[in-house]
Amino acid sequence: MNQMTKSDLIGLTDVAAKIPQFMTKVPHLITGLKQAYLRTPNTPAGLGLAFEKAVHRNPHGCALVFEDQQYSYLQLNAWANQIAHYYLSIGARKGDVIAVMLENRPELIASVIGLAKIGVTVALVNTAQVAKVLAHSINLVKPIAVIVGEECRQAVADIRQELELTENRLYWFADQNTRTDAGTAPEGFQNLAQCIASFPSFNPATTQSVQGKDGLFYIYTSGTTGLPKAVIFTNSRWTLAYGTYGHVLGLNQDDVMYCTLPLYHATGIVVCWCGVIAGSATFAIRRKYSTSCFWQDVHKFNASAIGYVGELCRYLMDAPASDLERGHRVTKMIGNGMRPNIWSKFKTRFGVQEILELYASSEGNVGFSNVFNFDNTVGFSPTPYAVIQFDKEKNEPVRDAKGKCMKVKKGEVGLLIGKITRRSPFDGYTDPEKNKAVMMQNVFKQGDAYFNTGDLVRDIGFRHAQFVDRLGDTFRWKGENVSTTEVENIVSDYEKIAEAVVYGVEIPHTNGRAGMAAITLNEGCQLDEQDLRQMLVEFKKAMPAYAVPVFLRIQKQMQTTGTFKYQKNTLKTQGFDLKQCDEKILVLLPNQSAYCELTQEIYDNIQQYQYRF
Repeated sequence: MNQMTKSDLIGLTDVAAKIPQFMTKVPHLITGLKQAYLRTPNTPAGLGLAFEKAVHRNPHGCALVFEDQQYSYLQLNAWANQIAHYYLSIGARKGDVIAVMLENRPELIASVIGLAKIGVTVALVNTAQVAKVLAHSINLVKPIAVIVGEECRQAVADIRQELELTENRLYWFADQNTRTDAGTAPEGFQNLAQCIASFPSFNPATTQSVQGKDGLFYIYTSGTTGLPKAVIFTNSRWTLAYGTYGHVLGLNQDDVMYCTLPLYHATGIVVCWCGVIAGSATFAIRRKYSTSCFWQDVHKFNASAIGYVGELCRYLMDAPASDLERGHRVTKMIGNGMRPNIWSKFKTRFGVQEILELYASSEGNVGFSNVFNFDNTVGFSPTPYAVIQFDKEKNEPVRDAKGKCMKVKKGEVGLLIGKITRRSPFDGYTDPEKNKAVMMQNVFKQGDAYFNTGDLVRDIGFRHAQFVDRLGDTFRWKGENVSTTEVENIVSDYEKIAEAVVYGVEIPHTNGRAGMAAITLNEGCQLDEQDLRQMLVEFKKAMPAYAVPVFLRIQKQMQTTGTFKYQKNTLKTQGFDLKQCDEKILVLLPNQSAYCELTQEIYDNIQQYQYRF
């Protein structure tokens, strides 16, 4: 959210005007906050326990729909219990890790619930990962087993020899309704649907022994070393999300949440789903997002709420008007990244009344949610935080004469930091060294500690903020975090490229930042027509599609600082503006199979939104 108007600032009268609407949420919110804030690290907590309570409240109600499949709370619970009992039988115990790599479908949901009930931490592997990045992600968390869907089997099979996993611990689900047809497992994989068939369907006793301090998920974020980091998401943290986001949404047993977001991300698996569980509502999932099918599905599933990220909203706004986009039950949305320039237009066009924009990171300890339903804000935060002055040129916080950080004034932009307390702990990464890198000590007074989010936000008053930008070595594109170092390593592997510097650049009318790589070529090398195709082929083999650079800037020499650091700020500022760059720029236009030279005509068409990146 880079643009602000005076109307975005929030004052006492603005809050007062929202009180009547807010009061309707209070009973539900109080229930959730009790669960969220009365928890301790040693009390029973988490997804498994909350799901069993939802089963008790609404046993015959619909818990999950996918395509033409439908499962009641009792049916889904029974399936999850069989998975739990099977893994208990082979020795899985609280504290173990099992990696799961399945696209959005019921087998993923059942596996997550079942493993959560026995205290196993589920490593939610990004289904777009391949090659050494995938091997790293799995080995990083030291799993005792891997559960993979047929749709991801080849990617796992390709790196099988690199996995630090004992024999007979690769489990497989067929790419179909495995409750009616288990299918035949390929060589080297055990058919999980067959393995669990004879196991009991009653609740395992272990659910009550899972405590807040126990791990629930490993969620992967982009790493500055070039490979993903695994962030621990505890049951206590899930309970906090459940008690806040889940209950603020205010769903009930008649509601249906439609989610097309990938369930290996926290927005889908935590934020959207915990709202469903809190209200014993229905979770309607789609394997992958589709603009053309979106409103069809909303009507098919009779959805009343949707999960979103900014890109999804932009795609829907870009689509031609359709009769299906009105006359539905959707009044609520929950997610993040809604652009201010389409916020009110989106509500008007699609008849949405409430946009529960939120801010949270997989590893962080500070969160915001738009509980008062203001426009253009990530919302309100009950957790202790500060927005401090930050020098972008020096890439460090501004400090006073005594070495202490200084807060920004209302309306100003600064670095968001979350205070680390018993109620707002920093659970951190698997690597203790990475934890040290994001913790700030003695910020305002001796002995205090804060988590550095790496995000710039604007303080707009009354504990509300606007998201502005992301610092550091990651940027967000297509709703995914992209590691610049990871992409740099892959781009530099191309035989004619000597080195690469990767950064994100803004394209008008899009969310996030598109990848751009400034490259230098090996001595005597030129890029010909074949290279422009072959580079793309190799990039796509080695990294997910969203990480492939959209722009390549060919430099004779990399510009560095006196300490030999690449001058990324200058490159980011110049972007792909031909007037600021006297070097050749290549662009990967939508739906093309090769890079082409960025001409003035193409540049102008990009500015005029003639291409849909």
